[in-house]
Amino acid sequence: MAPTEDTILRNYLLLPSRLPSIISLQEFASLFPKSQQSSPQVRALYRDLQQQRNAVVDAVSASIDAEVKQARALRRTIIRTKKESEYEEQDDEIEIERTLFGSTSTAITPKQHSIQSIIPELDSAAADIESDLQKLEEEESALVETIKQAAGSMSDLRYGRLSNATLTSEVMDGLHSIQETCKRKT
Repeated sequence: MAPTEDTILRNYLLLPSRLPSIISLQEFASLFPKSQQSSPQVRALYRDLQQQRNAVVDAVSASIDAEVKQARALRRTIIRTKKESEYEEQDDEIEIERTLFGSTSTAITPKQHSIQSIIPELDSAAADIESDLQKLEEEESALVETIKQAAGSMSDLRYGRLSNATLTSEVMDGLHSIQETCKRKT
């Protein structure tokens, strides 16, 4: 069975994201100087970080749920729109002519072909189909490349590697700016 949008997002964004799966308390404590490693403040700091991380993971999970619901609604809308357009494509004038004049109406009469006249028409139709097929293949390769890039980006997020090396400092600068703004407002 093909993976769903929900499972893809959860596998890439949520599975390895809880703090204990990233770093244990012992590993976290080992990052501090030896004199501070057994301090209760290190444990409290780890628990606080764990709570913050859990809040972020819960928010991402809620966003995934909302995205999945939105995608389902969008699919239903697309299907409904297709059905409505198929219904609207039936030409009312032709139906009226069929009702009034029967199937002998001149508006519906197909063009009669001979062997000599059908071959150029078929060649033209085949060329059109090949052209459309080539366009679809180009679109497909562009979409596949976009999907590969998105999957690569998700992989970078999953394993903590970011393609933008300055992103961490930019995020920290943004957070400091938000803190300063909040301090000024209060």
